[in-house]
Amino acid sequence: MGQGHKWMTVRSVALACLAFGAAWAFSFGPSAGASPPRGHTTGQAQSNFWLATPSGSVYAFGAPDYGSPAGPLNQPIVSVVPSADQRGYWMVASDGGVFTYGDTRFYGSTGAIRLNQPIVGMAPTPDGEGYWLVASDGGVFTFGDAAFYGSGANTPGDPVQQLIPTRSGRGYWIVQQSGSEVALGDAGGSAPTTAVLLAPATPGDRAVLYALQQLGKPYIWGGNGPLGYDCSGLVLASWSHADGITFARVADDQYHTAGVSVPLTGLRAGDLVFWGYNQTDWTTVYHTAMYIGGNRVVEATGDHVQLNSLDQWGTDDLMPNGRRP
Repeated sequence: MGQGHKWMTVRSVALACLAFGAAWAFSFGPSAGASPPRGHTTGQAQSNFWLATPSGSVYAFGAPDYGSPAGPLNQPIVSVVPSADQRGYWMVASDGGVFTYGDTRFYGSTGAIRLNQPIVGMAPTPDGEGYWLVASDGGVFTFGDAAFYGSGANTPGDPVQQLIPTRSGRGYWIVQQSGSEVALGDAGGSAPTTAVLLAPATPGDRAVLYALQQLGKPYIWGGNGPLGYDCSGLVLASWSHADGITFARVADDQYHTAGVSVPLTGLRAGDLVFWGYNQTDWTTVYHTAMYIGGNRVVEATGDHVQLNSLDQWGTDDLMPNGRRP
């Protein structure tokens, strides 16, 4: 896989696929194993890839099987990462234990370190002579010739999903499950395209997944679903169906009373965002949408439920806070 794509991380065989900038198509047969696949999949033509289960079993699709751990593991496998020439791969456990197969080499691990949060991803340096490990809180650990350019620790938002190095290896993006990212070193702009299969980690994740399943349904004034929705009906239905959480029905009341207020700089997946004519008067709110991460929202607007950018209409009417039900 070239620089134009992030690694695909498979956290479980779930219905959700969040894609930013590209479309992906993968299927998982019923014989994929007793434990759901986790880790990376990748291939030069998006057709050769590996999946790994938490227990360490490897499933090779159009690619050689270079091996897997023998015997029980201390912690589950969370990622399988190919070498640049696709002739080997690393497997990484949630405690940062690293296993090498094929032409990959061992440069160190966090297996003996007490971690604040589990390891969720790994990325090799461009020359394959080192790698970074990243934890779910954004902590970064370096080995071999991998240099430290900062971390995403304590960054508001969803759990971290992956670290994506720049082409030069002198920087990286730390990417949250929602698609939001922190650029460090020589990383500029947005990280390369990604698609992520995931198991929802928060109530907001579950609300987002419900909302995404409504994409393309018609906009209906006063619509509460399932045939169609208006803006406030979509966000209410998403939270009530996914998490059993209810709140006010119309947009201005939602802005005034739904859950707790959150700053726009601290938005997480599932949070509600609003537009109004007067940013100091909640009664002027006329539209609501659901934040999904990566500066994107899912919303009922125009003639159907759609995916758009948060600043699609500019920021003049954007209310200064969101709400977390």
